[in-house]
Amino acid sequence: MKEIEQRGLYFEEFELDTRYLHRPGRTVTEADNVLFTTLTMNTQALHLDAAWSAGQPFGERLVNSMFTLATIVGASVTQLTQGTIVANLGFSEVVFPHPLRHGDTLYSETVVTGKRLSASRPGQGIVTLVHTGRNQDGEIVATATRQVMVWCRDAHAAVPR
Repeated sequence: MKEIEQRGLYFEEFELDTRYLHRPGRTVTEADNVLFTTLTMNTQALHLDAAWSAGQPFGERLVNSMFTLATIVGASVTQLTQGTIVANLGFSEVVFPHPLRHGDTLYSETVVTGKRLSASRPGQGIVTLVHTGRNQDGEIVATATRQVMVWCRDAHAAVPR
């Protein structure tokens, strides 16, 4: 019987200027927002206090932007880095141009914008990914540039397990 184990991509498999659509989307609930906000000790009333938020410019509580970021990155894992990542190297250019609200469905996509072999770690490469989150209406709610270090296929296969 043929067996297929889901995994991320090896360095050689990442293609520049390729957009990966991560599906299904994730409909965000009030419970998601409150739980994430309290778990991370973020006491921002904009996420927790409906009465206060009603008097603010958006007129309601908004989803915690760190939840939005974590979700768009998390949605990419099974397709891009599951089991092939060495390290998450960092984020840059993180923006939230439109709020995410309770009940919105978040769709994530990633474009590969750069890749190079590591100069200091043979058998590994650095890939630059631009993650984008859109709501159900196609409005961009978040973007982030992320660099990850991933295994090259042959080097990973040679690692004792």
